[in-house]
Amino acid sequence: MNNKILDKMENANKVTFAGNPVTLVGNEIKVGDKAPDFTLLNDSLQPVKLSDYAGKVVVITAYPSIDTGVCAAQNRRFNKEATEMGDAVVLSVSVDLPFAQKRFCAAEGLENVVTLSDHREVEFGTKYGFLIKELRLLTRGNIVIDKEGVVKYVEYVPEITSDPDFDSALKVVKELLG
Repeated sequence: MNNKILDKMENANKVTFAGNPVTLVGNEIKVGDKAPDFTLLNDSLQPVKLSDYAGKVVVITAYPSIDTGVCAAQNRRFNKEATEMGDAVVLSVSVDLPFAQKRFCAAEGLENVVTLSDHREVEFGTKYGFLIKELRLLTRGNIVIDKEGVVKYVEYVPEITSDPDFDSALKVVKELLG
């Protein structure tokens, strides 16, 4: 997307990257919203839609790049937690190329998260307001969607280099799984 289009899509979320303000663009998602569908690529370059997981509790964990320490730790934590989530699925979303995501998961032995790449259209980033205008990366955060497709938890991490609030997101998942 060009910058003129992105200028019109800026949202009110205030986040920083290493202490410097960045601009998020796209529709700011909120608790109670119907989760917009999106299509991303899996590590085999196949399209995957959010709607493919209809009827499940879905955790979307977004981050800038799999090749950074905080992002790697975020994926390791959700991979570990996913083993205890029963009928929930964790979608790990970045604009990394699918090849990098696959390499990382293989090297780390991560088998419980579904890595998806938003590199092609940044559709998730713009539909959920996670796209960093200045970097064309996603900001860090988590979203929990219930079995009916309604957003029950949203976190845009205020400082991108910080960890997300795992405990709050996981608490909502546990409540939804009952």
